[in-house]
Amino acid sequence: MKHPATRNTIYAEEARVLEQHARPAAQFVMKFHAPQVAAHAQPGNFIHLQCDPGILMRRPMSIMRAERNSNSIEILYKVHGEGTRLLAQRKPGDIVPLLGPIGVPFKLAGYRKFPLLIGGGVGIPPMVFLAEHIHKSSPGIRPFAILGSEIPFPFQSRPSQIMLKDLPGDVIATMPLLDDWGIPCRLTSLQGYPGCYSGYVTDLARAWLDNLDPDQRNMVEIFACGPTAMLKATSRLAQEYPLPCQVSVEEYMACAIGGCAGCTIKVQPAGGPAMKRVCVDGPVFEAETVFPVAGPGSN
Repeated sequence: MKHPATRNTIYAEEARVLEQHARPAAQFVMKFHAPQVAAHAQPGNFIHLQCDPGILMRRPMSIMRAERNSNSIEILYKVHGEGTRLLAQRKPGDIVPLLGPIGVPFKLAGYRKFPLLIGGGVGIPPMVFLAEHIHKSSPGIRPFAILGSEIPFPFQSRPSQIMLKDLPGDVIATMPLLDDWGIPCRLTSLQGYPGCYSGYVTDLARAWLDNLDPDQRNMVEIFACGPTAMLKATSRLAQEYPLPCQVSVEEYMACAIGGCAGCTIKVQPAGGPAMKRVCVDGPVFEAETVFPVAGPGSN
């Protein structure tokens, strides 16, 4: 059924757990049977789920994949408190009440030829969803994904089958799922993981951009999700080149449907400063509105 307070865009479902897989560093991939969300989800959307019957406060989770044919969605999350600890104990067959899909998605069409997708930590799932969407909907568009983590990646990396002449030859680690789709992907970390670039995602992005010729660089646009510091650095990178950039912002939220305004942030669009709710006005924003160019005298 549709949630009554959301203008017929968000559905309330009694989702059934299909799979729950543990990954390193207390990370989990969870798959639900959720037909309404699966049918309407778009890259950048999230769900608001009840982790356990004994905890009323729901948790927002980015959607990593939505498969209409199987009526299923997948999320990736990290245990970070009592709610997610209990969520990690849920088994196939368990019912998890959730609301979704929620939020403004990334742009869905009209891509430049070389979308650059940057995901950090729990910001990886929206980039996977976006990469799959571009791959299926936009023939001829060639996305490149850079994923970073300072804890073990939530998948078993492998050497990429897709060679990239614009990057150091020893940077070969990739996410197998993206590689199998034919989407170039490289991994970054400061932890010395084999095959990963030693540095931040924006460092590798800069190296890639610098090795493109000017015409190619003008066909790049950036999409990013991750910690605020990473998004700020990505926005600065986009402003420097300059390139269009959309970011998915992380923020604590209570209701997730725009009623409580607990997730409000200040943005600066062309019309002047405004307060926007991350849950329904976002989570995707144009980067320059969230991280505007610093004026003269700014630090």
